[in-house]
Amino acid sequence: MKFLLAQINPVVGDLEGNAKKILDVASKASSTASDFVLTPELSLWGYPANDLLLKKNLIQKQYQILDQLSLDIKKKYGNLSITVGIAEIINDSFFPNLYNSIVLLEGGDWKIIARKIILPSYEVFDEKRYFRSEKKVSVLIKKIKTKTWRIGFTICEDLWVNKDIEGRGIHKKNPIIDLKKKEVDILVNLSASPYTFKKLELRSKVSSFAAQYLQVPLIYVNQVGANDNLIFDGNSFILDKNGSKIKQLKSFSEDLSSWEITQTKPEESEFENSEMSSIFGALVLGVRDYAKKCGFKTALIGLSGGIDSALVSAIASAALGSNNIYCVSMPSRWSSSHSKSDAIDLASRLKINFSTIPIENLMNSFKESFTKSIDFEMAEITNQNIQSRIRGTLLMALANQEKHLLLSTGNKSELAVGYCTLYGDMNGGLSVIGDLYKTNVFKLCNWLDSEDSINHRKSYMLDTNANIIGENIRTKAPSAELGPDQLDTDSLPPYSTLDNILKGIIEEKKDLKQLEDDGHEKELILKIISLIKKAEFKRKQAPPILKLSSQSLGSDWRVPIAISF
Repeated sequence: MKFLLAQINPVVGDLEGNAKKILDVASKASSTASDFVLTPELSLWGYPANDLLLKKNLIQKQYQILDQLSLDIKKKYGNLSITVGIAEIINDSFFPNLYNSIVLLEGGDWKIIARKIILPSYEVFDEKRYFRSEKKVSVLIKKIKTKTWRIGFTICEDLWVNKDIEGRGIHKKNPIIDLKKKEVDILVNLSASPYTFKKLELRSKVSSFAAQYLQVPLIYVNQVGANDNLIFDGNSFILDKNGSKIKQLKSFSEDLSSWEITQTKPEESEFENSEMSSIFGALVLGVRDYAKKCGFKTALIGLSGGIDSALVSAIASAALGSNNIYCVSMPSRWSSSHSKSDAIDLASRLKINFSTIPIENLMNSFKESFTKSIDFEMAEITNQNIQSRIRGTLLMALANQEKHLLLSTGNKSELAVGYCTLYGDMNGGLSVIGDLYKTNVFKLCNWLDSEDSINHRKSYMLDTNANIIGENIRTKAPSAELGPDQLDTDSLPPYSTLDNILKGIIEEKKDLKQLEDDGHEKELILKIISLIKKAEFKRKQAPPILKLSSQSLGSDWRVPIAISF
């Protein structure tokens, strides 16, 4: 039996376009003499479809598309079998009235062969809003040539049932244990599993456990591509019955790969991904797909000469091509000469479009208008915010006029404690590094300028002969330059300290005593907790944040604004 693993990038809600993509995959399967094509979870819809699943007309439309797709595959490619992920309607009076299901298309018809059992409702996931849980495991009995196969099917979370590995506790159902009784010959998992730090390692461990427990090969097919704030890394793979990897598909890229079930010798991959290269690849894909799927061809960035905007410019260049990136420097009276020159030098290294708009005259106009009209003397913080909002207004005007996607350059440390200006530097259609702490921004930039990134820079058409970010930007003290000789440490503790405390509070959910036990001062902890709370209203108005961690400050951060604790 020969499988074709179809690691595809569907567009959410584009039922016709996704069906055409699946039909194109069938062509590849035919040319490689494959018997069975596997596509990811909800491949007809794209994941997550969210409230599009509540639209009855789209639910009905998917069935018409499935009918036509089945006929087209039969007509063009004969008896080829293809799995497709759909939202199956349940015809009763209860809600939710859908299953997250897999259908098998073959012989000009289609049938349901699997339904999802474990519905995640943590982090960004909210599947119980849309789906009901299936009660029993799914086994497809399939005759290929002269042999009859028993193929066990699981859908994404159905595989994540080892509490010692994935850490979320014991599920009421354990599909892997139930499949043991069914004596399957092979296990298939069809997923839409988004990228987060360490996810690849965890995914491999839970899959290896399942393969060893069942003593059968395991095929894992994952969606790739970015949808809004979620980034799907692909990285589909095949394990042997001992849980060892014998095939690995590409990271952050569509990939089609065939596999004969008798093939047990491990294949070599091009080059190994490090943690830093995976983060960079995820962010590049996040920007590329957000722009493409939202109809943007160009991006705009406010380039300050600092490390955050430098990194975002590099990511955007890799995602969209340097000729499609437009950067603007907006110096004020407090902008240092090295920041101005660093911005110019970075733009030159990246070969991006660059222009300068001085804003000192605009700041003077604001000050004069306030003074003359209402006898209002701007305080220091007000003056700083006005400066940031002038820049934000200019960038939005340029983005509107030229149809650029404005990329916000704030990092997670700043967003967490509110060291950012609403309607100023927070402006934008997408927050690129909003789930990356400042210390990790430095780490990623150091990697990007190292020899370790050469192969990756080459693949993204970035210069391999010079530092991308540059030593000046990587080594200077962080500053928003909102006042004379101002540094970030005037308002915040060093980022190494701040980020440790923030990670403890945000990702690890530690309380005051636990943070004190980690060696942090109580007064500083309470100050940071207060800053996080006060900045909540800002984060609610921030652009979508590309998710990298188990707890971003985006759609999976559900803290009320008006609280007391």
